[in-house]
Amino acid sequence: MTESDNKVAVITGASRGIGAALVNAYRVSGCSVVATSRSIRPATDPEILTVAGDISEPETAQRVIDAALERFGRIDTLINNAGVFVAKSFTEYSVEDYAHVTRVNLDGFFHVTRAAIDHMRGRSQGHVVNITTTLVEHASSSVPSALASLTKGGLAAVTKSLAIEYAPTGIRVNAVSPGVIKTPMHDPADYEELGALHPLDRVGEIDDIVHGVLYLESAPFVTGEFLHIDGGQSAGR
Repeated sequence: MTESDNKVAVITGASRGIGAALVNAYRVSGCSVVATSRSIRPATDPEILTVAGDISEPETAQRVIDAALERFGRIDTLINNAGVFVAKSFTEYSVEDYAHVTRVNLDGFFHVTRAAIDHMRGRSQGHVVNITTTLVEHASSSVPSALASLTKGGLAAVTKSLAIEYAPTGIRVNAVSPGVIKTPMHDPADYEELGALHPLDRVGEIDDIVHGVLYLESAPFVTGEFLHIDGGQSAGR
């Protein structure tokens, strides 16, 4: 194992949408990337290592970290982008819905972040970015989101806890809190209606989130921060 001269970013939920755009952005910035999702395909770029699997499984999470260290010898950044959203009235959620959402949004975070931070501690540096949702802080009557709030709210809460716990070791932990973004999760026919949820009266672009994550990457004095990229949604209406 030889340590890469490039910084190395691990990105979950990396096969499409925000995750795929982050993979491209980190490569453009000169980083090597380990990209993982259940459906991800092999990359032709030798500086992109893809690992297919369900990140909610402990074995997959450890395999991702081990593969990163075997190929590149280091992990500088972990972006917890993988997530699922199920919009139902609270009493309509099934036990299966609950298990699915919590496994991806919480279990996936727990397993891969614990392994990544364990490595980062040995290097006395690192950065973790959690992708949450503004619905955690600004619930909307038009978007039932109890399970998103329960799970992504957990990521929001743990961001500050981990930021303080690991600040003495040189590891930073931040969160990006998006509003509604133009991703494959949403039907373009709904953009106008969804845009009305934001004071800027439109939905966001994937690049808006990418720029926010790259800002946090380049801001060594920022930790424990929630960067709202939500068209003003969290500020009020």
